[in-house]
Amino acid sequence: MSRLGLEIGTVVRHKDRMWRVAGLESATCRGPRIWLAEADDSGDLAVFDLTALLSDPSFGLPDGGPRLRVPQLGLLSTVSEEQRWRAFSIERHVREVETGCAAPGDSTPHDPRYDPASTTLAEREQAKADELTSAGWTHVSRATVRRWRARYRAGGVWGLVPKRRGATLLGRADPRVVEALRALLREEALRSRSRGWKKRMRRQTQWWLQERHGAGAVEVPAQSSFNKLLGSVEESLGLEGTVTQRRARAARPAPPFTPTVALRPGELVMLDSTPLDVLVMLDDGVVGRLELTVALDIATRSLWGVLRPAGTKLTDVAVLLAQMMTPMVMRPGWPACLSMAASVVPHDRLVAVDERLKDAAARPVIVPETLVVDQGKIFISPATRAACESLGISLQPVPPANGPAKAPVERSFGSIVSLFCQWLPGHTGSHVSERGSKVEQEPLHTVAEIQALFEEFLVHWHHRSHEGLRHPLMPKKALTPNQMWAALLPVAGYVPVPLTSDDFVELLPVRWQAITDAGIRFDYRTYDDTCLNDHRGQDSGVTAQGGLWEVHYNPYDPVRVWVRLPSGFREVPWIHATSVGLPFTHHVWEHLCTVVTRTGSREEHEAELALALDDFLKRAARKDKLTAPERRVAAKSQAATAVPAPPGGLDVLGVCAPSFGLAGLFTEPDTEDETVIGEDDNFFLEQATLAAPSGTDSILIDTNVEQDQWLL
Repeated sequence: MSRLGLEIGTVVRHKDRMWRVAGLESATCRGPRIWLAEADDSGDLAVFDLTALLSDPSFGLPDGGPRLRVPQLGLLSTVSEEQRWRAFSIERHVREVETGCAAPGDSTPHDPRYDPASTTLAEREQAKADELTSAGWTHVSRATVRRWRARYRAGGVWGLVPKRRGATLLGRADPRVVEALRALLREEALRSRSRGWKKRMRRQTQWWLQERHGAGAVEVPAQSSFNKLLGSVEESLGLEGTVTQRRARAARPAPPFTPTVALRPGELVMLDSTPLDVLVMLDDGVVGRLELTVALDIATRSLWGVLRPAGTKLTDVAVLLAQMMTPMVMRPGWPACLSMAASVVPHDRLVAVDERLKDAAARPVIVPETLVVDQGKIFISPATRAACESLGISLQPVPPANGPAKAPVERSFGSIVSLFCQWLPGHTGSHVSERGSKVEQEPLHTVAEIQALFEEFLVHWHHRSHEGLRHPLMPKKALTPNQMWAALLPVAGYVPVPLTSDDFVELLPVRWQAITDAGIRFDYRTYDDTCLNDHRGQDSGVTAQGGLWEVHYNPYDPVRVWVRLPSGFREVPWIHATSVGLPFTHHVWEHLCTVVTRTGSREEHEAELALALDDFLKRAARKDKLTAPERRVAAKSQAATAVPAPPGGLDVLGVCAPSFGLAGLFTEPDTEDETVIGEDDNFFLEQATLAAPSGTDSILIDTNVEQDQWLL
């Protein structure tokens, strides 16, 4: 074994070519370098980084054998002392065969049988085999010595340790059976077929083998052995686990993963929707669940949410953005400690900029710069993209079925369940196996009550310490969202931004329609007004939409639409709005379109639908003569209209945004018919039959979430 020494003129081997050291450089900005010239004087010259060249396995002396290697002490510590002693002994014998010297420091062979100058390598290998055999070693031949040399070159001392190599299950099995399993599993994966019993797979394997090799030619293992073999084949193909787990693995990006860092409020906001794990009492005794749409700011972990009895609509995205961009007014009955004046936020300085913060609750006001959404139809719709573009918000959809891309907002759903849902009557659990047998019989809350409780819960959320929020000057202390917002305010700033009435309309769903002599028609509703007179039958100029006009509508209030004219948005009413005396939603209209049969012209059918709608709403208000499907439709519609959507009224909006990205929406004023929490329902935990002890400043909730302590 040789100790590698480099000097000018030394002949070395690199990538099966012989080189001569032509120069050495030690004082370079990139470290030491070595110049190599072709040994056959062909004129080729190469420059290498010395460290990289020495670590190349193909680099070494031409006749000096492999270079000295440091023993793998970590691996050697896992075997017995006898095996370590034998490996080091074999190393000395291998050195003596290749260099003539057993010890690394020796330069002259002590035994003439191993002198490289007078013997060949084959003679030295045979001499070493004879020596070890005479010393009592068993089963040592010249081939054994040759294998020791190869193992030492490949793995050092650890390569000389004998290792037990048992055959794997796939290696022991009949390759024809393994081939059949691989073909059947790949076929099922391509067809996206549901998983079945392993007995079925064994029977299919028998049929597959009989078809290709004949009856009885290949024996299928017994059921127990077949089950183990099936698991091994599935693992080799990456098909183990449930269908959901396989889809998650397929959608999972390749590691390594870099954590997402947001340094400004609103720099990164994640949106998502999920059914709320609580049953609520809709109108007329109908029991249902609500849809929760939330937005989470990564920099401050601030949370906003919208509850709806039906699926998420684009209007809910508008309401959610409005909540983020507008201060929340303190509700009657809320404790004073929830006000912004009692929080760590510099309230006095902010009120001097925006007077609306005088009676605001302690909740951040943030304008998002980037929205991270999933592949939901609402979140990636053209209307959402257009609305975000008009407000200066970047929309970033994540790959399909990729939950880890929105891990923070997914985790927030679990916190909402543990901190809010499980304390309420009607909690359903995350799946059916966790649901009680008499959940529907509990005294359920109404939609307005749940909405009021959830609004107060969101204010409490911003007073709760979050383990993911740390300040560089206090790294050991977990901050609350309000504390983090207060810390970032000097960096991001708080700027009031005046806006126009078109901002809310921009966020509503959009349809492209023609303006005819009758007005604007869609879904068997006709909208008309004098503002359309100059544009009837005209082209809008938008060639991408075939000259149609941009029309925005509110699915929770279909009695009017907004059309973009050259002068801006104009409100256009439904021609039969005066025939309907009560509010309704698009959900009710769709129901009536399916049950009312068309018997005349389009105009006659629309008038019949308007009369049927008015009759349905009156019967729903009196709760008179409604069928079971009609009760469900009426209950969901009334629950949807009970949750107030942001009106078109305007005010100056205060936003927390960098100076280069100012955008916003409108104020969400209170309405006279809005339901709020009363004095007896001060804290939402009291609704869950829990009460905060008198004379204490905090209440500890028994959950699995770390530091579930509410600062009251």
